[in-house]
Amino acid sequence: MNMNGLKGLVATAVIAVLGFSNVQAQEKVNIKDSQVKWEGEKLTGSHDGTIDMKEGFFLMDGKELVGGEFVVDMTTINVTDLEGDNKAKLEGHLNSDDFFGVDKYKTSKFVINTVAKKGNTYGVSGTLTIKGKSNPIAFDLDMKDGKATTTVKIDRTKYDIKYGSGSFFDNLGDKTIYDEFTLMVNLNY
Repeated sequence: MNMNGLKGLVATAVIAVLGFSNVQAQEKVNIKDSQVKWEGEKLTGSHDGTIDMKEGFFLMDGKELVGGEFVVDMTTINVTDLEGDNKAKLEGHLNSDDFFGVDKYKTSKFVINTVAKKGNTYGVSGTLTIKGKSNPIAFDLDMKDGKATTTVKIDRTKYDIKYGSGSFFDNLGDKTIYDEFTLMVNLNY
């Protein structure tokens, strides 16, 4: 085979490979312009606050979501509905081993495993790791114009956070803390 024939064969092979391969790109989350809010409820009321993302990205195939990975900095737990000593006391308790044990578990992580597109919404399932415990979760994620939003409920007891849980302790009365907490996530990428 002459050189021109070899070049043509190589060019055809390159075009064939490129034509059948998926080109995936990471869309990094803009940490400064993103926000994660939380709300936890108890029998006598609720508390809310924020927590900061440490890093994260969406894995895209063209304009379609196909995966992603997100890390939350657990040392940034912030209570926004209290002030002064009460705020400091609750933040300290949430950071303790009764709840998130942030001295040992400084981050939590979510990895997208599968995605199903439904218009501008994606059904997302993945693995959430909190306090070294990993469990599957699924939720709808709205994505449009560089913004991704979701609200998801997390059962804290699946991550060995049982303090004040009526599912594990009797006679808590009005000190009962509900097992689920809610995350309201607004990410810019």
